[in-house]
Amino acid sequence: MAKTKTVYVCSTCGADSPKWIGKCPGCGDWNTYVEEIIAKEPSAKRSIPGITDREKVRPVLLRDITTTEEPRIDMKDAELNRVLGGGLVKGSLILIGGEPGIGKSTLVLQTVLHLKGLKTLYVSGEESGNQLKLRADRLSDRDANCYILSETNLEQIFVQAQNVQPDLMIVDSIQTVYTELVESSPGSVSQVRECSASLLKYAKESGVPVLLIGHINKEGSIAGPKVLEHIVDTVLQFEGDQHYMYRILRSIKNRFGSTAEVGIYEMRQNGLREVNNPSELLLTQNHEGLSGVAISAAIEGIRPFLIESQALVSSAVYGTPQRSATGFDLRRMNMLLAVLEKRAGFKLIQKDVFLNIAGGLKVNDPAIDLAVISAILSSSLDISIERGVCLAGEVGLSGEIRPVNRIEQRIMEAEKLGFTRILIPHNNLKGFDSSKCKIQIIQVRKVEEAFRQLFG
Repeated sequence: MAKTKTVYVCSTCGADSPKWIGKCPGCGDWNTYVEEIIAKEPSAKRSIPGITDREKVRPVLLRDITTTEEPRIDMKDAELNRVLGGGLVKGSLILIGGEPGIGKSTLVLQTVLHLKGLKTLYVSGEESGNQLKLRADRLSDRDANCYILSETNLEQIFVQAQNVQPDLMIVDSIQTVYTELVESSPGSVSQVRECSASLLKYAKESGVPVLLIGHINKEGSIAGPKVLEHIVDTVLQFEGDQHYMYRILRSIKNRFGSTAEVGIYEMRQNGLREVNNPSELLLTQNHEGLSGVAISAAIEGIRPFLIESQALVSSAVYGTPQRSATGFDLRRMNMLLAVLEKRAGFKLIQKDVFLNIAGGLKVNDPAIDLAVISAILSSSLDISIERGVCLAGEVGLSGEIRPVNRIEQRIMEAEKLGFTRILIPHNNLKGFDSSKCKIQIIQVRKVEEAFRQLFG
């Protein structure tokens, strides 16, 4: 029987120590060391069934390396293909993370059911075959070539993969899988690190893409060691609020595509529906005569869409006024309120300010600053913004309207949805021919000019 010993491993960077220490000397994080049990004697050589030893790799000159376009698998999902960079690359390792109940397993299973002629092995460590069958019947009535395996032992998973010879493997989730080479519980730092490394070796040597589903911790980052995100080729984050119907799939890391892409889905009873034109769904059909509503042209990834910023300003009931923001950075909202007071002369120090981005979206685009302060001022004055007006611009600390990127896409999106006027920063149209646009383009330098255009 092999002798064992206990070490402490940092859950962030993977550094180990014979005793517990408060601050990790490797990454500098505090209270990240967890106790792990490892074998003292060297374990047997790791082997993956069905994978032959590679030939000895020799160094070659850079000019002698021939490049070919990576073959990709069409996932039959336009949003997922866009985020992946055009499809799933063979031999790649993909990690999808998200909050519990957000729809990670639903998205993956729904995608698998639409893949015809592709043999898939779905390894589930959290659900039984009956549970997956019930979900599959609810999502689709198609007869997919999908094998279900309820197993958490990594060695047994590789044995079944050798028997099935799949074209795609899915592991749900990586935190439930364990290997017998590490004497610790599933989900620990050592288990997640070793299992992910073995799955990466399997994917690269067999050419079978592996899609991992991962849990997240209370801070919102993917659970397990940080090295997990370094090992995989692509990290996708599935975001959204369980109380809203919209979900956003973001690419945090992608070795085969851009990280600026996003996919938008709508959660329904029969699964997730692709949202090709999110602007029409995110806008209220009729907000004419309502104060505190402003429409902004935002960019998420490379996709333009119009979102609705809602604000409510009222007298403070208590001594300290409240500041609340949903879907928008609260610190940035406080900065914009200070700009309103200092540069525009509007006193909001004794007012409660509530801000909401309609649809439950979280927007990081600074171009919605102009719409945010316009909605706040509209609610404070109780004057509605004229219907058909759209805004795009970043607000600086001196009250100037700063230029934003991809202004042409924002203008075309507003024109496509029937808006008649759009306020943009001054000198933001360099190289763009606006004579063919039917929408009226108004360029403003400062917030005072924008307010005069909106409220007279």
